[in-house]
Amino acid sequence: MDLTFTPEQDAFRAEVRAWLADNVPAEPLPSMDTEEGFELHRQWERRLAEARLSVVSWPESYGGRQAGLIDWLIFEEEYWASGAPGRVSQNGIFLLAPTLMAYGTGEQKARHLARMARADDVWAQAWSEPESGSDLASLRATARPDGDGWRLNGQKTWSSRAVYADWCFGLFRTDPESERHRGLTYFMLPLDSEGVTVRPIAQLDGEAGFAEIFFDDVYVPGDGVLGELGQGWKVAMATTSSERGLTLRSPGRFVATAGRLLELARQSGDQTLRDAAVQAWSDAEAYRLYTFQAAARLEDGIELGADSSLMKVFWSELDLRMHELALELLGPRGPVAGRWLDGFLFALAGPIYAGTNEIQRNIIAERVLGLPR
Repeated sequence: MDLTFTPEQDAFRAEVRAWLADNVPAEPLPSMDTEEGFELHRQWERRLAEARLSVVSWPESYGGRQAGLIDWLIFEEEYWASGAPGRVSQNGIFLLAPTLMAYGTGEQKARHLARMARADDVWAQAWSEPESGSDLASLRATARPDGDGWRLNGQKTWSSRAVYADWCFGLFRTDPESERHRGLTYFMLPLDSEGVTVRPIAQLDGEAGFAEIFFDDVYVPGDGVLGELGQGWKVAMATTSSERGLTLRSPGRFVATAGRLLELARQSGDQTLRDAAVQAWSDAEAYRLYTFQAAARLEDGIELGADSSLMKVFWSELDLRMHELALELLGPRGPVAGRWLDGFLFALAGPIYAGTNEIQRNIIAERVLGLPR
């Protein structure tokens, strides 16, 4: 593929870099897993939206710039290199939005996308259940017809951002006789609906980055269904492809981490650790190049499919490897190196969320390599 950027892309990069230099907060925002930090991150998203930088690849009517995926990757590189705040809206803009654009009605898109781009509505993902994590097809939460709408019952867990979020999206079983991936339907609903209870789950750092969500006869009108009735698995696969592959974890995040790691390694006299840091930088660059290739394929109309599992395994294990190396380089300073320690604790979850890497390797074996089950 041709990795030469066009003059227009170079100009876009320069615009983004200049805006970020002028607007990124001088001090890091409080954790988005606290009430104060969540609201400050929401305000930051609105500043991005005012500059039409929150969702650059979206249609202009929803707050974007109609930019291509290459431009979005350029934005992501500059964003993470600048040290800008994490994206509190990521579940919505990176996971739900591509699915909504593919399967939503015109009314659903008009209702949700612009508000999502401005962080007027922040979304939580309500998929995993106590006994249905990576094996999402075994979920038990149900939805039964009630007039023109549905009544939802069941429990979801490990729901990111759910403690302070406004809406959630998830799968529920609408055919009580169905098994596995059949008979599932994709729903969207506000978290302040009557019958919804959100119970925080503390992380290793004590902050509530996740939550359990309980549904007790929660009414959802018919327009809360995304896609066709009973076809939720097909719709959900579009979301998981985004989660595991291109959009949720762009290479800009890891290239920026690798750059900071190299700076750290330059201060070390341990040649073995310095070599490991160079290897990590090379790996991050390899992921960057692979992702640009994937974006070019997508722009040519070729779906990622099981390749998203390859990407998920690679970026999650790279992220953990880089943070482990950083703490080794820091030595006794590691436990008090806030940014690196926080990043390490978060990276520990990478091989688990978005489908465990064990599950991803099964997918790669069967669907990429053609091995038997």
